[in-house]
Formats: sequence, C-alpha cells, structure tokens
Amino acid sequence: MGKNLVIVESPAKAKTIGKILGSSYIVKSSVGHVRDLPEKTLGVDVKNHFEPKYVLSKSKTKVVSELKKAAKTCDAVYLAPDPDREGEAIAWHLHELLSATVGAKPFYRVQYNEITPAAVKSAFDHPGEINMDRVDAQQARRVLDRIVGYKVSPLLWRRIKRGLSAGRVQSVALRLVAEREREIQNFKVDEYWVMGAVMRRRSEPLDPFSTRLAHIDGQKAEIPTEDVARAILTDLDDSLLKVSDITVKDVVRRAQPPLITSTLQQSASSLFSFSPQRTMSLAQKLYEGVELENGPPVGLITYMRTDSFSIAKEAADSARAYINESYGEEYIPARPNRYKSRSGAQEAHEAIRPTDVNLTPQSLKHVLDAPALKLYDLIWRRFVASQMSAAKIARKTVSITAEKESQQHSYLFRATSSEIVFDGFLKVINKDEKRKDGGNESDSESDEVEKLPPLALGDILDLVEWLSERKETKPPARYSEASLIRALEANGVGRPSTYASIIETLNARKYTTREKRQLTPTELGLEVSDLLVLKLDELFNVNFTSEMEEKLDQVEEGAIKWSDMLETFYKAFVDWMEKAKEPPADKAKVSAVIAMLDKVTEWAPEIQRGKRKYSDQRFVKSVAEQIEKGEKSVTDRQLEALVKIAVRYKDQIPGAEQELTRLGFASFVEDDKVAISYEKTMQRFEVMDALELSESQEDFFNSLKQQVASGRKLSEKQVIALDRMLVQYAGVIDDFEQLRDELELKVTDSGLPQDDESPLLVEMLEQVQTWNEPVKRGKQTFDDKSFFESLASQFKAKNSLTPKQRYALKRMIFRYKSQIESFDDYVEKLGLNKKSRK
Repeated sequence: MGKNLVIVESPAKAKTIGKILGSSYIVKSSVGHVRDLPEKTLGVDVKNHFEPKYVLSKSKTKVVSELKKAAKTCDAVYLAPDPDREGEAIAWHLHELLSATVGAKPFYRVQYNEITPAAVKSAFDHPGEINMDRVDAQQARRVLDRIVGYKVSPLLWRRIKRGLSAGRVQSVALRLVAEREREIQNFKVDEYWVMGAVMRRRSEPLDPFSTRLAHIDGQKAEIPTEDVARAILTDLDDSLLKVSDITVKDVVRRAQPPLITSTLQQSASSLFSFSPQRTMSLAQKLYEGVELENGPPVGLITYMRTDSFSIAKEAADSARAYINESYGEEYIPARPNRYKSRSGAQEAHEAIRPTDVNLTPQSLKHVLDAPALKLYDLIWRRFVASQMSAAKIARKTVSITAEKESQQHSYLFRATSSEIVFDGFLKVINKDEKRKDGGNESDSESDEVEKLPPLALGDILDLVEWLSERKETKPPARYSEASLIRALEANGVGRPSTYASIIETLNARKYTTREKRQLTPTELGLEVSDLLVLKLDELFNVNFTSEMEEKLDQVEEGAIKWSDMLETFYKAFVDWMEKAKEPPADKAKVSAVIAMLDKVTEWAPEIQRGKRKYSDQRFVKSVAEQIEKGEKSVTDRQLEALVKIAVRYKDQIPGAEQELTRLGFASFVEDDKVAISYEKTMQRFEVMDALELSESQEDFFNSLKQQVASGRKLSEKQVIALDRMLVQYAGVIDDFEQLRDELELKVTDSGLPQDDESPLLVEMLEQVQTWNEPVKRGKQTFDDKSFFESLASQFKAKNSLTPKQRYALKRMIFRYKSQIESFDDYVEKLGLNKKSRK
C-alpha cells in the first residue's frame, strides 16, 4: 500500500498532523502561499475579465520542487490548509502547480476546525473538493487590493514622496485614525463641576458613604462654572438631609459570547497589552499543536480566524458537563446559551474555544510559557463562562433630599450599590477581565458606591462634607489597537484574517505610532490620509469599503461572479482616478513665469540625488516644450515648481519680486526672504566640513551642499536637522557657545527646536502662590505644583519643552488665572484667545 501526501501551510502544523495520521501519510508544509501576483507589474489583465497572472513566489522554488518530488511517489494528495479563503486559495494554487506532476492521481480537500486526533481523522475519513467560490472570493480581494495599491500609490509619490503606499482597506483604517486625531485637535475644552456629599447615619453603623448631586429643581444637575458651584454650596448650607426614596431592582447579567478573532485581539490588548500580531502568533501556536506531558501533540484551541459565535453541540455538551461537575447544577442554564453572529459571519465556522474543556489553564501551567498561558486562560474562561447561567444582582438606589426653609432650589442626591445575589458565570471570569480603555467618565461622576448602610424612608442623615470638583470635557480618546479593531469590525471593514496585518502595515509604513497602547497618526500619516480623502473620498469611504466586503461574501456564496463584481468596481474606479488628476494650471500665469525664466542666462549645474539627476534648466525647457505641443496641460504642481525656480534666480530677472507678487505668488517671495541666508548656510557647512560624521550623516550633509550649490535654499526642516547635528558635536567644536549665537541656531542645546512659548508659560506659573491640593485618581496622584516644578527645572536645563509638555502647561494656567498678573496679555502673546482655553 502506497503513501499519501498531505500539504498544510506551516511546519509546526505539519509536525502535529503527521504524528496524528501516522506512517501511511507524508505530511509537508507549503510555508504559506506559493504563488502570487508579480511584484513589479500590475499582473491583472483588466481587459480580459481581470485574469490574474500568477507567478511562483521567489522564496518558494525549493519548497515547490520538494512537493513535486513527494507527489510523484504518492497515491493521492490531500490539501489541508486552513478552513478560510486564504487556505482555500493556497489549496487551489497547490493543485494548479502539482496537477501536471501527479497526473491522474486524486486530489482531496481536507478541512478541520481543530487539530485533535478525533477531528483530524474524521476530516480525512470524509474529504471534499476545493470550493471554487471561496477561491474566487480570495482572488477578487487580491485583485481589488492590487488594482488600488498599484494605481493609487503613484498619486502619493507625485504629491508627497516616492515609496509611499495606499491600500484599499489600510487607507480606510488610516482615515479613521486621522479623523479621530482631527477631532482631538479641534476639540473645545469646557469646564464643568461635579458635586455631591459624604453622609452617614445618626445611629450605628456610622460608616460614611458618598452621594452625587443628581437633580436640581427636578432637572439633571448641570454645573458649568465655579461661581454656580459656590452658589449651590451656599444654598445647601445647613440643609436637612433626608432619605426620600429607596428602590431595589433585580438585574440579570448574562455572559458575553465566546471569543472570535476581533474580540480575542481586543481583550488581549486591553488585558495584557499584546499587539494584535502577537496575539495571533500565540493563538497560531495554540491551534497548531502543543506537546502535552503524557501524550502526543494536540491543538489546544479551535481555528482562530473566525467571526462566528457558533459552538459545536459536542463542545457545548462537554462544557455543560464540566460546569456541572466543577460548580454545581445551578450554574448550568436550562437551555444551552446561543449567541447571534453579525450579518455575513461564516456560521459554518466555530468561535474560538478550547478543544478540550477539561484541559484547564491550571493543568497546562508546566506546558505553556507565560504569554501563551495567559491567552489560553482568556479563551478557556470566556468559553466556559459563555455556557454558564446568568449572574443575578440586586441594585439598590437611595435618593436623598436636602431641605431648608430659605432654600432657593430643590436638590436630590443619589447613591447606588450592587450586591451579587448569584454569581453565575462571574464565578469563572477573572476580576481584571474588563475594558481598561473604556469611557470618559471617571468614578467621581458615577453614583455607584461599594456599599450602602441600612437605610429607611424618612431617615435623617448627618453631613460629613460637601464634595465639589472642577472637571473639563475631554476630547475623544485616540484609537487603541483594540478600539480600532472594534471600529473596523463595527463598520464592516476588513475581515478577521486582516485586522492584525492592517495595524502592522500602518505602523510599518510610519503612518501611525503606538504609544501607551494608543495609535497616533504621524505627520506623514495625516498628510497621506488628507490627500487620499481629498482626491479619492468615494474609494476610501467606510461605507463603500463595507459594501465591497459584502460583495466578496456574495462571491463566496456563489451569488455573483467575481469578474462581474470587479467589472462594476473598475468602472467606478477609473472615473474616480480621472477626477483625482491634478487640475490644469492657469495658462496665463504659466506663460508669464516661463517668460520670466527666459531671461535667466546662468543656470545652476545639474545635481545627482541617488539615481536621479535634477536640472532647473532642463525642467523649465521640458515645461516649455509641453506647452508648445499642447497635448498635456501644465499642472498646478508644475507651476509651483516654476515659481520656486523663478524665486531662486530672481537676481537675473528684472522686477521679479513685483511680477511674482502681481501674479499672486507673494508668499513664495516672502518665504525666500525669511529663509536662512547663503552666508549663514556656508558658515554652517564650513564647521561641518571639519567634523568626522557617520556615513548616514555624511550622505545627508552632502545632499544639502549639492542643493545649495544648485541655487536652492535650505528649508526650515533641513536647517533644523543640520543644527541638530551641530549641537550633537558641540563638545568637539571650539567656542561653540559663541558660534551658536553667531549662527542663530534653530535648536537649543538639547537638540529641540527653539520655542517661544515655554518662557511665557513658566513665567506665568511662577507667580502662583496657592496650589490646588493633589488629587488621587486610581493608583495615580496628580499634583499641579510638583508637575510644574519638574517642568520648570527641565526648561532651565534644556531651554525648551516638548509640545505635549507645553500643552499641559497651557491647560494649567487657566486653573490659576486669578493669581497671574496681566493674564490676558500673556494669553494674547501665546495666541490662545481663539482657542477657548485649550
């Protein structure tokens, strides 16, 4: 009896399945995709039903050769990649590559949701065929992404810089991040006050408890200013505090569904600060197989790329049996809990769950490393909890009125406490398993307290103290990796298999940075997003991208042909790209600037930058020829380049400044006037020439010298970069202090750009005599005085503060404005009048 060849994607998976199937099977790995579209050409025949032109991946020549060799000696080939679109496509590509080698030998498609002996053997006992609808859905996605990336990216190269990339889904994710950043930048900060009281009974127990001022004159308490807060405290003075209402409400809290790809990534980010990529890498290992202490390797979790909450009946029954034995019959619901998946979810798949509920996290402590154990523990607990009874909670709310004869308004205080009557699924869930990046409200704005004393209607309470705290409205939080995934999923953008790679791509391309679990768009990211939205809003629209995902689902279901779907898309895409072309420049202005440049007699020499050569004279000549031919309009971008050249050669053009101003280009003339002078530039170069620079610094320095030699002045950013290098070598430069003043360096000794705000902010806050008391929020203590003293000391040492530090001080000055003389004058100098106390 001959052997059978089994092909999976990864070596680790091959090892596990090989041990399960035994010696009659040869199990090999394709190490992912084996074919793809070519790297340097579109690779899609848009005129022939979008036929892809696949090529063998460069790194897979040896892998495919070994697979062909193995296929020749086998009786049958079992294609066993993952049970999703990518896996189906890999199976199809393998079939296309091996079919000529195998000849008449049969191919089988094998799928399983978990890598356990029972599941794998069952799958091989009941093999199927390649699902071409699913393959077509993957091909459609790949072609869509290639067309968008290949056709749109050059727009970024022309307008921003070469090497940038646009992506059909990636750019929509960037748009969400960028638009959130704009909201934050434009947010108007308003103050408000939160008030309450600490009270206690007049008889035992005397434990104090906090309440919140909930209503004034029957309306929700809204306290906009400190003056209003003080007036309320005056009105409340000597009031009688009386319990006016007590309600107890039974609340049923049901378990969350088991984890799917998106919620796994979100929870792992919130609880463990795992990036989506790390989460999926750990989950992959748990899925592909782990060697247990007393047995063969086994997959510990089901397939981790899924958007379905479905659970196999056998798994649900197993969980119910475990719950009954471990916690008792009352923890099992009368009927198994079922959860509804979102529209379009792959219901044939299961949620992420342990393959064997009896393999508890505790039992795997000596098998898994700490990160993998954390993730398995999360998956195990969420699955078990999802099959348990609901928790029952008694929620008591107490209303307390403040009354006196001379009172101008009526006031109602409120406090709520919750007591768990029956813990249900909470028995399993870890206490810290909660959203850590949740809402904007702090605990002080909630009327929830840990415990209420026994109270009765009509009870008179003693005041311990009035509570009054100034707050500020907060801008929306930046997206964390978890919340961005949540937003993508909610908007139907991307699929479970793409969330991690989308975020990795944004970070890798330096469109975003990850700081303290938040995604912040870089200046480059904002610039890219702004341009794409300006030029191709319809293409990178959240709703349109969601609609395309639905179309791909319909292709997978066999409802529409993938080529028809692409035909419809491409027709709209071509129209959008046509509209995105740069508008033609004003012909009269172009002709006028060309006429000015005709008077230039001495051109700067051609310069080499990398592999490209740049020549002002050649560029002007090419534009003049373009006008003469009349086949293609001159763009605004070309006109802008001509104007910059005219400014550089203005000394050879009589009346250049007046003519450029008349044509509407006064800003270019003014920018040239404030640019660093040629003499100061050459002085900097002279100092740098004497230094031993690193290779990268030398390359940068030489490019600046070439630029100046060609007649181009340095930009402000280039000057700052050059000055940073000078400061870096301050220790080896003679008389650096004198030189710094003489050259008017654009950065401080710390290498930070010189700022004019920090001295004013420090000067203002040095006048403060009485500081607010430190405030404790959670585990952190916020102390204005200590914070300011720390920054003042840093400013003294470095002569500069970061933009973030200056922003914090700007907010602080408004809290102490009554102690700052000439406050309005300072605010005017800082340019804060129109920023409404930001």
